[in-house]
Amino acid sequence: MHAMILAAGLIAAAPVPERGEATFRPTAAEAAVPERFRLPAASFGFECEPLLATASYTVSAVRFASPITTPDPENNTVHAEYFRPLGGGRSPAVVVLHILGADFALSRYLAARLADRGVAALFLKLPYYGERRPAGGPQRFLSADVERSILAMRQGVCDVRRAAAWLANRPEVDPAKIGVTGISLGGIVSALTAAVDPAIGRGAFLLAGGDLARILWQMPEGTRYRTLWLESGRSFDDFRALVAPVDPLTYADRLVGKRLLMIAGTVDEVIPPSSARALWDAAGRPPIHWYACGHYSAVGFFLPAVRQTVEFFAADVPR
Repeated sequence: MHAMILAAGLIAAAPVPERGEATFRPTAAEAAVPERFRLPAASFGFECEPLLATASYTVSAVRFASPITTPDPENNTVHAEYFRPLGGGRSPAVVVLHILGADFALSRYLAARLADRGVAALFLKLPYYGERRPAGGPQRFLSADVERSILAMRQGVCDVRRAAAWLANRPEVDPAKIGVTGISLGGIVSALTAAVDPAIGRGAFLLAGGDLARILWQMPEGTRYRTLWLESGRSFDDFRALVAPVDPLTYADRLVGKRLLMIAGTVDEVIPPSSARALWDAAGRPPIHWYACGHYSAVGFFLPAVRQTVEFFAADVPR
């Protein structure tokens, strides 16, 4: 925890963490949420520990229990960082998700730029990332254990839903203006969550797409897992059937009518343009911006993509 240094040169006492209780109150629309992502009414405790302050926002570490319990205790606590804009009034809010490679700096930068523009941003670490990964264990969000990877995807969506409820409980947040955004893996989870959660009306999906089975099957990092799958006597069709319930494309028609933005690469080798177009088409053809880049070379367009994303969500900030 960061100490606060006074102008006189004295060190003040460390800020006391905020401890409280938030509530998830499902509406009648919850009955239409796919069962694996459905959440019951619940109250859940949280801790909000101040980390630092800037001229335009504060940052706090946030912790609360996941609504999904796994065999790994560390993974059952959700860890997030809350970038809260300074100033009065109620702000729109966004849950920010990270890439598969766990480069948290990208998501923190996006969250900070959102907060600069008056948008509250909660950067959330997905299952088995950061503090949620058991020390020395082999557990990963995506691994050769496909069934556990599917559970991790389900848990990630439910965690984002609970995070959105936590934001909606905040007095400084406008509960009618909750969104979600992410890059690559984070973009896929964002699209899936926005599709199934009736309370999330906004979404910006960067380097994301549908047909998740094809994405996972063809991605360079998946060669070893694909070989193990085939050696077990199972086929790609078996894999597609297993993955379909957590594929954004399965529920993309539910995105129609929500306020969306997509950013994609014309030669993306991980999320093929065909996958981005499939999600875009099924979601009602929302605004989409194509950059002349691949998945990894997209880093050269990161800053303009962030600016577009920030402008998209900042349109909700009261003038």
